[in-house]
Amino acid sequence: LLLFSLYSLVNAFQWIQYSIISNVFEGFYGVSLLHIDWLSMVYMLAYVPLIFPATWLLDTRGLRLTALLGSGLNCLGAWVKCGSVRQHLFWVTMLGQCLCSVAQVFILGLPSRIASVWFGPREVSTACATAVLGNQLGTAVGFLLPPVLVPNTQNNTDLLTYSISTMFYGTSGVSTLLFILTAIGHSSKAQLLPPVPESSRLGLSLEAVSQNHLQAAITSLEEAWEAFKEKPPYPPSQAQAALQDSPPEEYSYKKSIRNLFKNIPFVLLLISYGIMTGAFYAVSTLLNQMILTYYKDQEVNAGRIGLTLVVAGMLGSILCGLWLDYTKTYKQTTLIVYILSFIGMIIFTFTLDLDYIIIVFVTGGILGFFMTGYLPLGFEFAVEITYPESEGTSSGLLNAAAQVFGILFTLAQGKLITDYGPRAGNIFLCLWMFVGIILTALIKSDLRRHNINLGITNAEIKAVPVESPTDQKPKVATLSVQSESSI
Repeated sequence: LLLFSLYSLVNAFQWIQYSIISNVFEGFYGVSLLHIDWLSMVYMLAYVPLIFPATWLLDTRGLRLTALLGSGLNCLGAWVKCGSVRQHLFWVTMLGQCLCSVAQVFILGLPSRIASVWFGPREVSTACATAVLGNQLGTAVGFLLPPVLVPNTQNNTDLLTYSISTMFYGTSGVSTLLFILTAIGHSSKAQLLPPVPESSRLGLSLEAVSQNHLQAAITSLEEAWEAFKEKPPYPPSQAQAALQDSPPEEYSYKKSIRNLFKNIPFVLLLISYGIMTGAFYAVSTLLNQMILTYYKDQEVNAGRIGLTLVVAGMLGSILCGLWLDYTKTYKQTTLIVYILSFIGMIIFTFTLDLDYIIIVFVTGGILGFFMTGYLPLGFEFAVEITYPESEGTSSGLLNAAAQVFGILFTLAQGKLITDYGPRAGNIFLCLWMFVGIILTALIKSDLRRHNINLGITNAEIKAVPVESPTDQKPKVATLSVQSESSI
């Protein structure tokens, strides 16, 4: 989970590193602001056609190969950018950004899959929020570092070139380290020691017990060094045990896609999630332009406002994940956070031009807390209402919708900002977010995964190792379907 979060962080950093200092790169490469905006929007554009092969690969080839592709392409794109630090080489930096955008396709769909495969029912939402947290932290670092590393020194081209090179080479070094950590350690598979039965444990000496625990600890560390394994030896939940008991030949990727689009609650969530996340992408991409409209020469503060927005959102993500694990009130929480995001957007819109930049910090933090905190809610809610369909496929489609809306909103809001000012562009987003609230209210909450997991408590179901064909299959309790309100 930590390793994934780190290379997801670097990928998100590379997404926003141009936009937050768009005026600097506009002057350096001698291109229009729209060209610089496309360095961000290419992430959104690449995701839409590539999401289907990427989710197919995740479902058929597994978590580890997908992780290697995401980390490897992220590293390659970072190195390509190192060769673009010349004023006539904008096309090279675009090529590197395109590679990073392809890497993103193999990254954004993994949080819910990692959480479901590796964590139990009381941890899964928090684990998903933690995985999303890495991406959000990368956006935060992308808001903070570029204005500091690349100050606006367009009158000194040599210094500006050196500053951009420092940022690009630093990113490449970190990306390379994370790719190596993702790839190493798979030559041998550690074996877990069998647990000592309770009856035998009483007759063991203290020395024997300590030695057994020490061997188990060493073995666990060896397994931890295997950087990115496919799945744990034991399913962490009844829902995962039920899925792993299904014969692989019964799975059909095309059928899974059809089932998802026939699921009306999921389609409503797909659109509402796309609106919310697309609005966040648009605000993030155009934040520098909005701030500089009212606060001249404030590139560093624009980055700090973006940092405030995302850090507050990281706190919101973790709190929402913990709340979901505790209450399982998916629809109510999603709807409330959506409404509060809408209110935050209205406050941000009408306080942006008050000439008090401290107010923008406060309103940006409020907006980020709810808008970014919504992201893991959408992932987890989708997994609940689409179980037993693949988590990677459902979250992949959510991200595809977000990219489509992100491109449309960024283009439309950018045009409105240029012609009429930031307020008109933000009001445009507010109207769409109101539509998203209505769609979220219409979603019927059917917590399928949670209903399966209730069998663990009610019937004391015990998961068995996937690789143990001699063990008996776990007993499956038949539960009546419960709605969220009855739970």
